[in-house]
Amino acid sequence: MLDQDRSTRDLRLLFLARAVRMFGYGLLSVVLLLYLSAAGLSPHEQGLLLSLTLVGDTVLTLWLVTQADRFGRRRTLLAGAALMLLAGAVFSMSTSFLVLLTAATIGVISPSGSEVGPFLSVEQAALSQIVAPRERTSAYAWYHVVGISASAVGALLGGLLTSQAREWGWTGIDAYRPVLWGYSACGLGIAWLTSRLRPQVEAPLRTPPGDAVAATRWGLHRSRGIVGKLSLLFAFDAFGGGFILQSILAYWLHVRYGVNEADLGRIFFAANLLSGASGLAAGRLANRIGLINTMVFTHLPASLMLLILAWMPDVASAVALLLVRYSISQMDVPARQAYTMAVVAPDERSAAAGVTSVARSIGAAASPAIATSLIAEPAFIAAPLMIAGAIKAMYDVVLFVAFSRQEVLDSEPHES
Repeated sequence: MLDQDRSTRDLRLLFLARAVRMFGYGLLSVVLLLYLSAAGLSPHEQGLLLSLTLVGDTVLTLWLVTQADRFGRRRTLLAGAALMLLAGAVFSMSTSFLVLLTAATIGVISPSGSEVGPFLSVEQAALSQIVAPRERTSAYAWYHVVGISASAVGALLGGLLTSQAREWGWTGIDAYRPVLWGYSACGLGIAWLTSRLRPQVEAPLRTPPGDAVAATRWGLHRSRGIVGKLSLLFAFDAFGGGFILQSILAYWLHVRYGVNEADLGRIFFAANLLSGASGLAAGRLANRIGLINTMVFTHLPASLMLLILAWMPDVASAVALLLVRYSISQMDVPARQAYTMAVVAPDERSAAAGVTSVARSIGAAASPAIATSLIAEPAFIAAPLMIAGAIKAMYDVVLFVAFSRQEVLDSEPHES
């Protein structure tokens, strides 16, 4: 009973850390491009900064997560929290393109309002350590709901806080500084929560005989093949997703329909709440139709909606369709996370989650620079959504064909 109580405590701490982090991501994402524009950066510089942010995230995440199970999951999470705090502090103090670019590349900044850095991969592995396999998809669904809901609240507050700062008489770039201060504070909160986790969230020290070198380099051994295939597919999907990061969608709504910051906050508050609520159905749906079917049959309609969204004639219809899309577009996330954990060994989980996460970051790295340049040209303003919808629909089809008959390997008993 004592071990169960302690596992529950660690579970709550992981969920709280996720909530604080996603709140910070949502807080910043809605106003990020507007802030960069107010700082005097051109559309090309804005896109370059977002792209290199994702490149930096790729390198940082790959280095940290492939070492996390040996270096320590708690230490890795603390390092990520410090980098989040650093990035927010630098952004709040400087408008120099080179300084902002450096901070975004080596720090932790989320242009999308969703996960960046080593946190997700390490926390997924830690959750797998303290949750029974049969409960894992549901745990990831709640983990997703907590994160998305916190991001929704952050997005709402980010927009309202900026508008309130303007009413206080803060003009230009100063109106965005409270958001950046809040982002740095979230890094402090994550560090405190992580410091309270027990050693039981750390990885079991098991290295397969005869494969020590491979495991030491990448943290993977028997699962390298399937993780490699999944990574390629996830990178392709993320390349499409990079055209519709939350900050880019907010910027698109602002340029296309003239939506202001406060209304952007309200829109993405509602959108993320719908996304979070839909995640609760992922566990039940996966138990009925399987993980891969859940991923594809919910994600494909959402992908096709992007093609329609690009041509909505007015803001009301665009926002309505966007909200419908958000209500199903993230249902695949808990299933994807559970599937990745289910096809690898326990001592590969941080690395597997990290490698697939890095693949997504690599895939998404080039898209924002292209998207912001397209939005700046009236003739091509619909192009980012069209490109994203087509790519993500192709990903869904290929994923179903390639993995619909792939069996999961995870049958180990619950470890406490």
